Amino acid sequence: MFAEAAEAAEVVARQLTLNRDVLASAGQELRGRPPRAVLTCARGSSDHAATYLKHLIETRVGVMVASLSPSIASIYGSSPVARDMLAIGLSQSGKSPDLLAAMAVTASSGASTLAMVNVANSPLADTADVVVPLQAGPETSVAATKSFIALLAASVALTAEWADDDALRNALASLPELLRQAWECDWAALAAELADARGLYVIGRGPGLGVAQEAALKLKETCGLHAEAFSAAEVRHGPLALVGPDLPLLVFRQADGSAEGTDRLIDDALAQGARVLVASDRPSAAGTVWLEVPRIHPVLAPILAVQAFYRAANALSVRRGFDPDRPPYLNKVTETV
Repeated sequence: MFAEAAEAAEVVARQLTLNRDVLASAGQELRGRPPRAVLTCARGSSDHAATYLKHLIETRVGVMVASLSPSIASIYGSSPVARDMLAIGLSQSGKSPDLLAAMAVTASSGASTLAMVNVANSPLADTADVVVPLQAGPETSVAATKSFIALLAASVALTAEWADDDALRNALASLPELLRQAWECDWAALAAELADARGLYVIGRGPGLGVAQEAALKLKETCGLHAEAFSAAEVRHGPLALVGPDLPLLVFRQADGSAEGTDRLIDDALAQGARVLVASDRPSAAGTVWLEVPRIHPVLAPILAVQAFYRAANALSVRRGFDPDRPPYLNKVTETV
């Protein structure tokens, strides 16, 4: 896990070079014939990347995005009407039967298909109209790291080309170097604060929500730590009642329109006696633990935050007596039906 997460900067640099033509072509096609809606299909870490992609497309392109449940085809035999839509399958292996079945029924009911997948000769890639290879190379650790970051980077690249957005393109060009800096950020405080924790909330909003979901998953599978991910807005609808001295918060904060509301949540959690760790590109409020992230365009800030988090999660796993490379009861490829 540690070694593969450290490769993320090189993965993104390679992806930006090798995928330039396919993404430019896909962006031109999408601008010329925009879909009525986008359907994403994924599980696990890939579905967390789909949450990030949903935010990008809806805010930068203005097309509605919905998550398609893979089991609708493989178990329930349903075929939703997807005429004039775009179905995007996100996967590391491209082999899961339920994902393949769901993508097949959307194609048969009129959707065009695009695959973001690490294994370029996988069944998912073989059946998609457009393939965006993640270019992450072999990933043997059960916990996906560099392939997740590759999915996030590919999501930005696709959206930048679709929206013809130079600001996103320029920010993406700086990502490899800033990922190297993020890998060197000192998040030792995370391992110290959570070494004896029994559970926590992981908070994000906007582009940070998918990364909060991913961090919560990694804390479960590599650290044996129960973690729930919430939007900074959604946590107020009941879950905030549990926050206190025995339930800390890990907050992913980016400097965009969500920052003010996130800061109010942090203040409220502190008032309830909670320990609050804040991943941000600027010092956080008094009483919190600041986890520094390099400064970048706010849309890409969660990518740097999750890179720093992976190193800290690896350290926390070891500190809590786990082997981050061998999570119990898990396999690298999960072929759900």
